[in-house]
Amino acid sequence: MTVHSVSDVTRYIKGLFEGEEILSDLLIRGEVSNFKRYSSGHCYFTLKDAGASMKCVMFNGYARNLRFTPENGMQVIAGGSVSVYERDGAYQLYVNTLMPEGAGALALAFEQLKEKLYVEGLFDEAHKQPLPRFPRRIGIVTSSAGAVLRDIHKVAKRRWPNVQLILHPVLVQGTEAAGQIAAAVRFFNEKYPVDVLIVGRGGGSAEDLWAFNEEAVVRAIYDSRIPVISAVGHETDTTLADFVSDRRAATPSQAAEFAVPDATELRQYAGALLARLHAGRTRRMEQYKAHLRALIERPWYRRPKLLLAGAVQRTDRAAERLHRAAKDRRMNARHRLELVLKRLELLNPVQILYRGFSVVEKAGKTVTRAKELAAGDHLNITFADGKVSAVVEAKEKQHGAKKRDGV
Repeated sequence: MTVHSVSDVTRYIKGLFEGEEILSDLLIRGEVSNFKRYSSGHCYFTLKDAGASMKCVMFNGYARNLRFTPENGMQVIAGGSVSVYERDGAYQLYVNTLMPEGAGALALAFEQLKEKLYVEGLFDEAHKQPLPRFPRRIGIVTSSAGAVLRDIHKVAKRRWPNVQLILHPVLVQGTEAAGQIAAAVRFFNEKYPVDVLIVGRGGGSAEDLWAFNEEAVVRAIYDSRIPVISAVGHETDTTLADFVSDRRAATPSQAAEFAVPDATELRQYAGALLARLHAGRTRRMEQYKAHLRALIERPWYRRPKLLLAGAVQRTDRAAERLHRAAKDRRMNARHRLELVLKRLELLNPVQILYRGFSVVEKAGKTVTRAKELAAGDHLNITFADGKVSAVVEAKEKQHGAKKRDGV
């Protein structure tokens, strides 16, 4: 009996698996568990049912095409081939397609991404911008072929002939569409500013419209400083671009109606305003005329002096009161001044001299007592009408004066 190595046996078993046609391309239903996605993009998980389990691997080349995020407990249908992983000696399913059972993959991916972006606040009404009232330039992000561009051009030019339309052509479906749409929105924001953007395409299946559900497109619209109108598909079609846009239009034609005003309606509105203005002016003139007639019929119009009579009388009375008050103030001030002058006169030394008194000075000092003098002293005596010089010949003691200090 030949002895074989573990590797030989494992390779042989692997060959048996790979040689079985049924195992090379099959679909397996099961519940996802232990799902993990590595930074490399490779996904590893287990499919199980009530009776068994199977290890699975989905490499990045296939995993990047997933429209949804697999979660533990999710019922899925996996497509691929069964083979042996030689290192562990275990068989596993090499998955190349994966879709949820029941709800479609696109529908599930739509709801998962919608919930994620909603939690982040990308659909908040507070973030939405108002559309400009009178835009001069409109950017259009859509395919250069098809009826969308034609419909937008027709409606916009009919309503607002002078508006400038700038097309940035993009793919609107396929694997490269989302990147081109997001790049076009950034282009208008960074390099070619316009007043408003229309982003859209015609109708189609969910798969056809999927580019407008891609996260890159939704975030580009959210980050746009230019107001964005979404016009994707028909009225019954709804994409994530519709939720994040500042205004959602059911059709491209309606998007053009949202984007520009109707010049005809504006002219009619302006005409109505002018008519209202004229009517208001006429009505106001009639009111002024009636008021003027009423004024003319008043008595003071025929005798204007009546209009001033009351004011003249009030002015005269006020002038009289002012004159009387000023006179009283002058008299009071004069009286107070006279009292002050009388007090000053009483204190004036000259007035004392006029009453018969005099000022005696010796050597420039005033003499108030006889004892300050001696015979032979030279004196200056000031009277009311002049000064004289004198010499003391003798002094007498005044009778009745009290003696002080032995004098």
